[in-house]
Amino acid sequence: SQYSAVDTNPLSVYIMQPIWNKIIKIVPLWIAPNLLTFSGFVMILFNYFLISFYDWDYTASGTSPGLVPTWVWLFSAFTTFCAYALDSIDGKHARRTHSSTPLGELFDHGLDSWATSIFVLSFFSVCSRDNGKTGVSVYTMYIYLSIVLFNFMCSHWEKYNTGVLFLPWGYDISQVVLIAAYLLTGTVGVEVWQKPLLFGYYITDALVILLIGFSLFLSFPQTLYNIHRAHLKKTLKNDSLYEGLLPLVSPLLLFILLTVWVVLSPSNILAKQPRLFLWMVGVAFSNVICKVIICQMSSTRPELFHWFLFPLALVVYAAISGLLGPMEEAVLAVFTTLVTAAHVHYGVCVGRQLSEHLNIYIFSLKKRTQE
Repeated sequence: SQYSAVDTNPLSVYIMQPIWNKIIKIVPLWIAPNLLTFSGFVMILFNYFLISFYDWDYTASGTSPGLVPTWVWLFSAFTTFCAYALDSIDGKHARRTHSSTPLGELFDHGLDSWATSIFVLSFFSVCSRDNGKTGVSVYTMYIYLSIVLFNFMCSHWEKYNTGVLFLPWGYDISQVVLIAAYLLTGTVGVEVWQKPLLFGYYITDALVILLIGFSLFLSFPQTLYNIHRAHLKKTLKNDSLYEGLLPLVSPLLLFILLTVWVVLSPSNILAKQPRLFLWMVGVAFSNVICKVIICQMSSTRPELFHWFLFPLALVVYAAISGLLGPMEEAVLAVFTTLVTAAHVHYGVCVGRQLSEHLNIYIFSLKKRTQE
């Protein structure tokens, strides 16, 4: 299917696109677009692990503000900008080198589905977790992450039904806000997040309100409106309501299972291991969404239950029933490792299959020689 995306965000159209059009001119023509996509993702990952090294439990900014060196925040701003730039020019570069392929589209959106959670998890280190005086509670972090992932899911659910990816306005805005937040933290210090801004409200409160506002009053209604419009124009990909709603079943069940674990965990797992738990949420979500993206690209039906829901349900049951006892944290660690390994393995396999099927290399513009 032909890839079509629509971008109506003024920030993107009038400010960012002209910048990308200038940057793209310096990219050598022999570089494969997927290499740009992947480099951006690797930078986000590297930055995330760097911040995790200094701030494993999300307390550094709150209790001991000097723990994360200033250069790390500035480096975060730099890597976030680079990843944002690379993610924005990879498609342009593919058209420039006449190498747009379904593999490239899947590679881009697949990595985005994982990067989305990593951006959020890195940002939590800026505002730190609640320590009684300042910070955000780990439950707020979980809800915040869920809303961002819900938004991402909506765009792809919409594309599954309409065949067009309407780029959410929140994307460009969130990237610019992230870069600004890191620069602010690097130049002024984390203290800026711990002083009330207006009427006893903190900057973090404003950001959370903005995010929820954007999601519930802009992104989600826009998604429903675009699907409704396609319905009126009779351009919907799926005739029945069941078919149209099918891709939402697994992500919603995933969210319900994870929330049950968070709320009913005997050892309060989210408070004990916020970084591990939220990472696992992001990876699990990415895997479920990748399946939806593949179905939407290949016009196939997604299965009702993603395979991942079964082991997760077992682990959640064992945890909340008290079966795991003091082993809950250890089981979370093992489970997170397995999920991450399964997701990487899945990505590598799909990439290989597609590159063989389409007779192209993932990271090179050279054509494969026919066997």
